[in-house]
Amino acid sequence: MLPGLEAAELPVDAIEVGRILDAWGIKGWFKVLPYSADPEALFSCKSWYLMPTEKGVKTFEGVGSLQIRQVKLHSGTVVACAQDVLDRSVADSLRGARIFIPKSSFPVAQKDEYYWVDLIGLEVINREGQSLGCVTELLSTGPQTVLVIEDPKKPKSEPRMIPFVALYIDDVNLPERRILVDWQLDY
Repeated sequence: MLPGLEAAELPVDAIEVGRILDAWGIKGWFKVLPYSADPEALFSCKSWYLMPTEKGVKTFEGVGSLQIRQVKLHSGTVVACAQDVLDRSVADSLRGARIFIPKSSFPVAQKDEYYWVDLIGLEVINREGQSLGCVTELLSTGPQTVLVIEDPKKPKSEPRMIPFVALYIDDVNLPERRILVDWQLDY
């Protein structure tokens, strides 16, 4: 294992939240590419779980736990430093590593706020009780987020896209794993 990394098991609720891009500076800091426009989860968790990149050079095997000392925004990017990662060469050896954190350490979502990972897989039902399919992904289009919905009964059909805005979204019920929408089958 690399300096700073301890062999670990990936938590059952682990979510991939970003990856390490490159070393930053000479004191062991590294740049991070967050997968979210709001990387608050990276800031709130002090222990990240790393897995090597799926392709390219692998400098470590398995899962490693990295104790984070500091994370900050710098010139529009996220940079971090970790315990026992004290120089550029060690930070550089983390390049490409995938970052996972336990969902239990995410900041609590406010009322009517949802993590994208919680919406994927939810069934989408319109006001008439007709199933439109399940959310397979979300797209950020700038001004709004769009739900991408596919009907498992019609695998060859084009995905349906519904803006995730109050005008079309009536209710999100996470315990029942469904979203109620004002959207017709023929839209």
